[in-house]
Amino acid sequence: MLVQLATNKTVNETATALQSAVEANHFGVMQVYNLKETMTKKGVEFARECLIFEVCQPQQAKKVLDENMSISTALPCRISIYEEGGKTILATLKPTTLLGMFNVPQLEIVARDVENTLVKIMKEAASN
Repeated sequence: MLVQLATNKTVNETATALQSAVEANHFGVMQVYNLKETMTKKGVEFARECLIFEVCQPQQAKKVLDENMSISTALPCRISIYEEGGKTILATLKPTTLLGMFNVPQLEIVARDVENTLVKIMKEAASN
């Protein structure tokens, strides 16, 4: 259900590498949420770094939405970068698992392609 990769890079170094890897793999970054910053602004103390990237490949998203608009509730894909146990972690929910919950078997190939690309993006960000 979850893909996780660890890197020795800082959260910010990983975020920069992730931005480049997303673009190199023909996805786009729609939004980046800084959880620590957002919670602090809301008066909640949160010491750990956590960035959540919303990423999308528009052609793949269109295929999914043309088949079933309710899948929009699971879009866009998210990749989180956070600190845990002295490491920086990249994590994403598997699109194959998410789309599987909608019982649309004809989208399995799309989900697998997106998942493979997300893992590739994460590996590139972790290693570059």
